[in-house]
Amino acid sequence: MKKQFMQDLSFGASPLLSGAARFRFWAPAQTRVSVEVEGVAPVSMRAIGDGWFEAEVSCGPGAQYLYRLANGLAVPDPASRAQADDVHGPSLVIDPRSYDWRHAGWAGRPWHETVLYELHVGAFGGFAGVQAALPILADLGVTAIELMPINDFPGKRNWGYDGVLPYAPDRSYGTPDELKGLVDSAHGLGLMMFLDVVYNHFGPDGNYLSAYAPQFFRDDIATPWGAAIDFRRPEVRRYFTENALYWLNEYRFDGLRFDAVHAISEADWLDEMAAEVRRSAEPGRQVHLVLEHDGNVADHLRRDFDAQWNDDAHHVLHALLTDENDGYYADYADKPAKRLARALAEGFVYQGDPSAYRNGETRGTPSSDLPPTSFVLFLQNHDQIGNRPFGDRLTERVEPDLLEAAIALQLLCPHVPMIFMGEEDAATSPFLYFTDHAGDLAEAVREGRRREFAGFKGFAPGEGTSSIPDPNEPTTFERSRLVPDAERGTGRHRLYRELLGIRREWLVPRLEGTGSLGASSVEPSTVVARWRLGDGATLVLASNLGREPAQIERVDGDLLYESRPGAADAARGGRISGATTVALMVPAP
Repeated sequence: MKKQFMQDLSFGASPLLSGAARFRFWAPAQTRVSVEVEGVAPVSMRAIGDGWFEAEVSCGPGAQYLYRLANGLAVPDPASRAQADDVHGPSLVIDPRSYDWRHAGWAGRPWHETVLYELHVGAFGGFAGVQAALPILADLGVTAIELMPINDFPGKRNWGYDGVLPYAPDRSYGTPDELKGLVDSAHGLGLMMFLDVVYNHFGPDGNYLSAYAPQFFRDDIATPWGAAIDFRRPEVRRYFTENALYWLNEYRFDGLRFDAVHAISEADWLDEMAAEVRRSAEPGRQVHLVLEHDGNVADHLRRDFDAQWNDDAHHVLHALLTDENDGYYADYADKPAKRLARALAEGFVYQGDPSAYRNGETRGTPSSDLPPTSFVLFLQNHDQIGNRPFGDRLTERVEPDLLEAAIALQLLCPHVPMIFMGEEDAATSPFLYFTDHAGDLAEAVREGRRREFAGFKGFAPGEGTSSIPDPNEPTTFERSRLVPDAERGTGRHRLYRELLGIRREWLVPRLEGTGSLGASSVEPSTVVARWRLGDGATLVLASNLGREPAQIERVDGDLLYESRPGAADAARGGRISGATTVALMVPAP
């Protein structure tokens, strides 16, 4: 028997068993609306109250349609499940029941088993390209693939954060059924699939909401991307809650990563949405929710969210490895070892502390009571590479032994690790910021990018803002495709596989119930951290991310890993060389 999944939606086009489709459209600024389906005479939509319009039309899957407003403007469906071409054109009626799931019984994996791998679908060659890479990633030791946003954006290439149709997978990556095939194949390999979703703004091109539902936006709050979305309105809350449920239930994603939620003015919606996700999950099914939140608000993690991206930990690690102190890195350049120790032991570095970068404004809330798996730890991600002028990676800026000591610290501590595509092969290809805008918007994006970095200190001799790659040039995207390092790629891949194997065998079975036993530091670059694991064993990590040796407190335990021969014995004697990480385990008493 075929196993199919369909999420009931308040918005958009839903196929009916009768062979017709029901169209529902929220347009509170309109007095009349019609739906125009290809090959069918226009149908006036019935006003059903509170700005809602509804119609049933005899049409099947694949039918193209638009909504016609009273002023004659034709707009795509804001809840389109797919587009015929691009964001300005007709939407498609999609039958979610057309895909026959092969691994419908997949129930997911526990959060503590998670090893995330963030990737850009376009750079991998679309849904089919990602699917082809799954066996290699599973063999590496990855347990969860996280896709950067895939919802429809203008043009053929984009990071995905300029999307305007949150329900429609972008056509340039593949069809809805091909996306389901990717998720299905991952489940067959024991891999979870996560999706990055953007609920804090819409992109600048192709968003027609203000033409028929200006109430979707606030006129009293601005964000870096324009007017804030009005989460005070029940229709707006429902639109995004149903989107989360749609990806989890109709596409069977195992988890969602919520982009920049600090820009959502009504923070209570986050907890309301997460609670509904938990209530609606099928019995026994594992579903995971992860935040990006610049405000370090820990309360969400005590409710229905599993974890948060730990930007604090990334920033202090980056400052240690590169000596950079521009911008927000200035908050981590002072006593970096002490700040790293706090991140390892307590999660956030800033827990209500004043930020020099923010002119003394306090940031964050206490997080020391949370388990270490509440924090996603990464050395790089799409933002921290792509938001540099030339998209350069740590491979290009940090000596191999120093970077590998940091990799060992990341993968062997109890926080949930995330790898950005290419790190495992020492990729040297940049990951640049790329778009496919046209006309005045293309020029504005290009010049805005150059203004953004006008005061940047990291330019090499001969470089300047004029040499920053044009986001709209096709070559900018092509250069962002992965190129493993020919010299170091094989060895780096072997290192990741070894470390993830140690994590799988020695840490994962003990992670539930893990708590910090504290961490100490030796400035400028050395930390010793301990955790009581769930079975009573103690994990000890000693790491020196500088060049000079350091005296440390004596450590004990059985060897799990040492980044250089003899490093564990030296650490037991109270000394650790530069560019070194040691992992030890003291068995349960």
